[in-house]
Amino acid sequence: MNLLRPTGERCSSCRLTTCTEWTDESVQVQPFEENGYLARIDFNPTVPHCSLASLIGLCLRGKIQKNVVERIKLDIVIAEGKHSTEEEINKQINDKERVAAALENPNLKEMFDSCIRDEE
Repeated sequence: MNLLRPTGERCSSCRLTTCTEWTDESVQVQPFEENGYLARIDFNPTVPHCSLASLIGLCLRGKIQKNVVERIKLDIVIAEGKHSTEEEINKQINDKERVAAALENPNLKEMFDSCIRDEE
């Protein structure tokens, strides 16, 4: 949970922690395969039509992958019923090919990098 707290990350005009809500119950970690973990994070955009929901999911994924050294399988999803296009966004942020394609967009890559950059 502390990893997801603000460290200076910026997503467009908001911080990850002001654009989305979660609690300790929103983060579940359990053993997975040999020497690995499965982490599921349910996040709740503050409005059901949030245009930054995909970017928030990508930033959560990037921040965790950058800072967690253990072998981990991430499942990052919008909490059920909390966004108008949650199924589409959940597929996008959990599909390696879609994530890679999204990060090929220079503007999106710049926002993503800004989101996960540690405060200096």
